Amino acid sequence: MGKRGTVSDYAGNELYRGDLITYGARQGNRVRLADAIVEKVTVRKVDGILRPMLLVQPTGTESGFVPRKRLRREWISTEHARLCLPDVTGERDA
Repeated sequence: MGKRGTVSDYAGNELYRGDLITYGARQGNRVRLADAIVEKVTVRKVDGILRPMLLVQPTGTESGFVPRKRLRREWISTEHARLCLPDVTGERDA
């Protein structure tokens, strides 16, 4: 487990607002890989267990033949996310 107070991806890299991540997104019966920018990092209690969650904004870059219809923000668990590039929006320094 990581140090207290940080949220990390499945490889142990710390996640912050403004990071570019890749995550598994469902489309019908399939799963595709999608890139997204982290907007909010939080922890939620699900069935009595604290789970780290991310509010992400998809960028539109993803695998699959059918393009995504809407680029709405969505909540995902960090167990399905992997850090690609840290601080792509420059919000961490501000």
